[in-house]
Amino acid sequence: MKKQLLHSGWQLTTVGKNDTIPATVPGSVYNDLLNAGRMEDPYWRDNEMKALALMDEDYRYNTTFDVNADVLNSERVLLRCEGLDTIADIVLNGEKIASVCNMHRTWEFDVKDSLKTTGNTLEIVFHSPTKYIKEQDKICHAGGSEDAMVGFPNLRKAHCMFGWDWGPRLPDAGIWRDIMLCGMNGGRIISTYVKQTHGENTVTLGIEPEIETVNGAELTYTVTLTTPNGEEKIYTGSPKEIAVENPQLWWPHGLGEQPLYTVRVDLQRDGETVDTWEKRIGLRTMTMHIEKDRYGESFAHEVNGVTFFAMGADYIPEDNILPRTNPERTRKLLEQAVAANHNCVRVWGGGHYPSDAFYDVCDELGLVIWQDFMFACAHYNLSDEFEENLRAEFNDNIKRIRSHASLGLWCGNNEMEMFTFFGGLALMPNNPTGNPPMWELTPKQKGDYTRLYEYILPKTVKALDPQTYYWPSSPSSGGDFDNPSDETRGDVHYWDVWHGSLPFTDYRNHNFRYVSEFGFQAFPTLKTVESFTEPEDRNIFSYVMEKHQRNNAANSKIMTYLGQTYRYPTAGLGTLLYTSQLLSAEAMKYGVEHWRRHRGQCMGAIVWQLNDCWPVASWSSIDYFGRWKALHYYEKRFFAPVLLSCEEKGFLDDPNPNRECRDLNTDTVKSIRLNVSNETMQPQTVTVKWELRNNRSEVLRDGGEVEITVPAMDTVWLDTVELPEANMFTDHVHYACYQNGEMISESTVLFSVPKYYDYIDPQLSCRVEGDEIIVSAKAYAKSVEVLNENEDWVLEDNYFDLEAGEERRTNQLARRPVGPTLPPSPGIAPAAAKAGAPPTGGVETIANK
Repeated sequence: MKKQLLHSGWQLTTVGKNDTIPATVPGSVYNDLLNAGRMEDPYWRDNEMKALALMDEDYRYNTTFDVNADVLNSERVLLRCEGLDTIADIVLNGEKIASVCNMHRTWEFDVKDSLKTTGNTLEIVFHSPTKYIKEQDKICHAGGSEDAMVGFPNLRKAHCMFGWDWGPRLPDAGIWRDIMLCGMNGGRIISTYVKQTHGENTVTLGIEPEIETVNGAELTYTVTLTTPNGEEKIYTGSPKEIAVENPQLWWPHGLGEQPLYTVRVDLQRDGETVDTWEKRIGLRTMTMHIEKDRYGESFAHEVNGVTFFAMGADYIPEDNILPRTNPERTRKLLEQAVAANHNCVRVWGGGHYPSDAFYDVCDELGLVIWQDFMFACAHYNLSDEFEENLRAEFNDNIKRIRSHASLGLWCGNNEMEMFTFFGGLALMPNNPTGNPPMWELTPKQKGDYTRLYEYILPKTVKALDPQTYYWPSSPSSGGDFDNPSDETRGDVHYWDVWHGSLPFTDYRNHNFRYVSEFGFQAFPTLKTVESFTEPEDRNIFSYVMEKHQRNNAANSKIMTYLGQTYRYPTAGLGTLLYTSQLLSAEAMKYGVEHWRRHRGQCMGAIVWQLNDCWPVASWSSIDYFGRWKALHYYEKRFFAPVLLSCEEKGFLDDPNPNRECRDLNTDTVKSIRLNVSNETMQPQTVTVKWELRNNRSEVLRDGGEVEITVPAMDTVWLDTVELPEANMFTDHVHYACYQNGEMISESTVLFSVPKYYDYIDPQLSCRVEGDEIIVSAKAYAKSVEVLNENEDWVLEDNYFDLEAGEERRTNQLARRPVGPTLPPSPGIAPAAAKAGAPPTGGVETIANK
């Protein structure tokens, strides 16, 4: 097939105005207006409001082009639009050829009879998405998240572009993916399904190309298989099966390698190749292991017959201005996930289906993908026209994504079975706040839910990708509104810590089978805050700071949790931001380590969320500019393949213990019970040590050493140790795990909340030797943060605990590895403009705040 990209010569005009500017394709309206200096940075202060108003307009993209002779002379010519966002009329050479209304689809139109050799004009008019959803909602109301604009479910556009509890209301528009002419001679390969059958030392690949012919042409195909080592083998005669001997199996990160084979199918007419389909695949079996057990019913990823504990985060769109997302940025983000020992990523259903580059990188890195279909926190009116639109969307994306080795699960939607089951209640399954329903559901909407997610989608997945598991919703116990938040089966979203305001310790009251969402908010670092604020804005309760906080009353919630856990930070905004990050990191550590200790009962912990789409206070572990929060460093430790963790008993979950007159030291049982989790394919022999120490790091009790062997993919408990002599206010336990003389996992634990601990000045010192930053302390130091001036580096370790006399050596891994390159525009914050600049010197350490 001959292809001609139509990416040049585009102009953008606001319909009804004489303000034509150059346009970039692929791109977007916001991106073009920013590049032309026609709008201010929407992320600066409260400019979001001005940017949102721009989407009440219609916008016209137009270009003039000549057609390549080999395309024009083809037997059939298609105009292929791989991403139009979203409501658009397409006019070619003065003739309207289509109206479209789905961001998630690829649109194709036969245009051979409409083309000429030179001077073709193509015009695409994008209509206001904000006006559209308002008008449609009046006609047919569809309820949804209160954080998004009313009527958003009526449009197949990334829902979070209309606002979310971490995202702005910036519903951009434009030609956001490739647009091209495709010339066909004889036919083409629409897609190919490669089915795998695994036997002993052999994998049989079933080759099922979907071929479209032109003018009844007689077509054959050949298959070329290229091994990970570069060896090629060609199969002629339109083979239906090919055998791979001594296959190299693909494994998730941490369990093995990720070898990738290339399958190329060449479509031929009379010996001439007329089209080619090519994909990389991984040889593996992948499903969900679900069976009755003593805890209820298991729910775990299974690869090549091995069940593993899913460790990762939820992925949202990387930017509200879509052209700022590119393959390099996506790769760097996913590499940071792997650097924190993730083996899984959930693509959340309120955004858009990621680019091919996203799935390619997940294949290479071994990140198993939980893939939501693009439905979240809403209900839909399933008219015949809407259903037809959705079926085409499913067809496009299943065929595009299904070949990827990393694809582990298709999921119907985010949180909608739960909302339907609970009548649209707030996020907490048990609704402890007593909040009224977010929206009322009609009987038809309830019926449409069942039809879409428990009939249409599973049937479609079974037809197009029968070897990938389908799950109806997240959370779910398997569908049919059968208690979708059941702790004994399926997956759960657990938000009673945070939304329900329960203490961190509540995580230990639950042994879910798989936690696909849970999280705790934190502010980004000071340099990120400076990127969207003036100095007078830098108070978390200012108008601008709350504009960059989209979760209702979240800043107050952070302060409430902070007051229960830490002393009030008095050293300025930077220390408050740091403390909020510790809250988030400690909360997630408390939950994940508990669930890993109960491996087998629980088999997944997916933290909400990995990334941000703009600079904001949120649940992310990596902020918009790619800066790691404390949580991401903690994830690197608590997602480590071999983890030593501690189940302590002390006084931790009462925010006001002084309402009773009692001696906390004598009235509190103090003990530790250590556990080693092994999420590797080999037994691990380790040496475990612990000591009871005081705030000067003096050893009060030496627990000695114990050598244990933890079986592969298992967890081992050590005996409980009672510590009645421990002083809650001055003592702590340091514990560490060693292998071949190297410390591989360590931490410290208190017996009370940190605000009651009697820290003394650790007199931190820091020096640089070659590539290493060396930090040392003269007393116990908790959660030491090491910063450079621009807060833009990634270290091997950060936010760590230190004992007196101990040195922590850490290397710099990268500098601002993920974030966008921002174009200069009116109103952009000076700090954002220089966020990627090299540091001008200085290392700061913070501890015991």
